[in-house]
Amino acid sequence: MCIGQLGNLLPHVTLSANLAQHLMPAWGLSAAEGGMMASGYAFGYMLAVPVLTTLTDRIDARLVLLGGSVVSGLATVAFGIFAQGFWSGTIIWSLAGLGFAGAYMPGLKALTDRLPAGDTSRAVTLYTSSFSVGVGLSFLIAQVLADGWGWRTAFYVTGIGPIAMVVACLLIESRSPAPRPGRLLNFAPVFANREALGYIFGYGAHCFELYGIRTWLVGFWTYVVAHQGAPSWLSPVLMSFCFAVISMPASILGNEAALKFGRHRAITVVMIASACVALVIGLNATAPAWVLALLLMIYGLTVPADSGALTAGMSAAAVPEHRGATLALHSTVGFGLSAMGAWGTGVALDAAGGPQSAEGWLLAFIVLAAGIALGPLALLWSRTAPSDELVSRSQ
Repeated sequence: MCIGQLGNLLPHVTLSANLAQHLMPAWGLSAAEGGMMASGYAFGYMLAVPVLTTLTDRIDARLVLLGGSVVSGLATVAFGIFAQGFWSGTIIWSLAGLGFAGAYMPGLKALTDRLPAGDTSRAVTLYTSSFSVGVGLSFLIAQVLADGWGWRTAFYVTGIGPIAMVVACLLIESRSPAPRPGRLLNFAPVFANREALGYIFGYGAHCFELYGIRTWLVGFWTYVVAHQGAPSWLSPVLMSFCFAVISMPASILGNEAALKFGRHRAITVVMIASACVALVIGLNATAPAWVLALLLMIYGLTVPADSGALTAGMSAAAVPEHRGATLALHSTVGFGLSAMGAWGTGVALDAAGGPQSAEGWLLAFIVLAAGIALGPLALLWSRTAPSDELVSRSQ
């Protein structure tokens, strides 16, 4: 399943990887328009994931995963063929995100449905952290292909990647869930689960920061190269690849820390640290390239370190018969705020001088820091009993 996910993730940041260097100059886009186009992926995901993931409580998640993988790959290839500007690019990229809505959380459901009983946090964390390796490969392959053969070729080739998950789906055994009574989109039991909601809202803060930096990482390093004269080997390709790949051990170690010290405590420390690193980067946007490279690698560790612990915590807190609906809300909130992160960061750039301005990058990183700082508040809220519960306890 993890290998299949690597293939499904090859298209994931193909647009973001080529946004600042290829698409924005070719189509004359502002940073806000570029961010909006990138956020189309998360927006399409957000619209489809409630239905597709909740559907896995009724049918075999493997079937949803198979269909989503096919749509994701076809839409990515279609972007390379048909995209001609902001509107066509946004619409097609939203379809790719819609396909991925059937390919990520339904994949996690297909995996957890087939795991033996007991603590599944390490398996869940391995699956979620392999996301980072797939994103790293997407950054690497998309930029190398675009620089050598044009950005359309990057979409053609990465669009083939989801075939790996199609093969994985065909190899695993079928497993249909027990019949469920009631409506399909019934999120009332999930909203009643305060513990799960804390992890879900925390995941939203995480996604806001993660998608914001992934969308604009190449653009930021392009600014650094242009203004601070980084050595030729320290290219946007290398920086974005390393930033993404170190996320996997960071996520695994973050989950191990959560198991040892407690999930809420570990996640809170990581989120506060990540906000601080973002502010330091923004305040030092004109520092020497080697300083910013080091800071970005530290940021590459703090940004994903809470991911596995958040998803594992949500999965553990979910009521088994409503796990699909819980996963659906988890993804809906996460990718909804992902869209806001990509677009909001672009708006901040435009408001403070654009991608060629140190002030623009300062405001962009302030926005990212503010987003992740909301995560600890969500976890604190989930530990605070509602007033009616406090009354019942006192009686």
